[in-house]
Amino acid sequence: MLGFLGSVLALSATLPLLIFLVAPYIRKFIAGGMCKSTAKLNGKVVVITGANTGIGKETARDLAGRGARVILACRDMAKAEAAACEIRSTTGNEQVIAKKLDLADTKSIREFAEDFLKEEKALHILINNAGVMLCPYSKTADGFEMHLGVNHLGHFLLTFLLIERLKQSSPARIVNVSSLAHHGGRIRFHDLQGEKCYNRGLAYCHSKLANILFTRELARRLQGTGVIVNALHPGTVYSELTRHLSIVDTLRKCIPFLLKTPVEGAQTSVYCAVAEELESVSGQYFSDCKPAYVSPQGRNDETAKQLWKVSCELLGILWD
Repeated sequence: MLGFLGSVLALSATLPLLIFLVAPYIRKFIAGGMCKSTAKLNGKVVVITGANTGIGKETARDLAGRGARVILACRDMAKAEAAACEIRSTTGNEQVIAKKLDLADTKSIREFAEDFLKEEKALHILINNAGVMLCPYSKTADGFEMHLGVNHLGHFLLTFLLIERLKQSSPARIVNVSSLAHHGGRIRFHDLQGEKCYNRGLAYCHSKLANILFTRELARRLQGTGVIVNALHPGTVYSELTRHLSIVDTLRKCIPFLLKTPVEGAQTSVYCAVAEELESVSGQYFSDCKPAYVSPQGRNDETAKQLWKVSCELLGILWD
């Protein structure tokens, strides 16, 4: 018994040292790839949803630093204005603007698009970044389950409303922020809104799979237009998106090197937006600034086409 206790005490004494020694190597692995492109974006117009915090904000900061006119499309205007002010200050780029957009309300989406099309004559990069994660069952203003409504349908409608301006501005890019969680997703057409059976973890996974399928079908439809679209996994990042996930807060406090910073999490979004080698690459999925494996469900063209059709019906739009 004493020998066992001695071993436990010895392990307890050496564990902090071991963590200290291996932490830099784990941190380097967790951080993942960095966008190495030095592309400038002077004269380019960018829209980023959910850009008032987290990876959206850091993506906006990076693209503003490259000279782009960046529009932060956000629900919370107080935070959006503060973020825009900070980015203008740190980059010296005065063309960083906050605009109201609530992806949980199709009226707000249409108002944002209408105002944008009146005020801006071009759109070169659309980054569908905003999202909700693991929230309790709730519905959007239009009655859609929150994960599906915000993460998929909201961005589907926004892209539809802006697609012609993107085509007119080609070459242009659409970047959809998805997640590794799409591997756990299924498109359950018989219960798309989760009214029969709801699990907030699975609802998130389903919505992230929808992002992948949307990207795949949109890329097929955009062939020859000069507009490319790709999806990505940003990594496990500590941000406001994880506010409903207590384990992430625990990891941040106890072993923070296991989580990406928002700057690190933004790298693949930036990569998909600016990398020269992606000029003719569309319909793909990236992680750590390189191609990543897509689940079999995410490669199902029939499911992608059916989801497109159902999404149009739910939103009351015709997108052929």
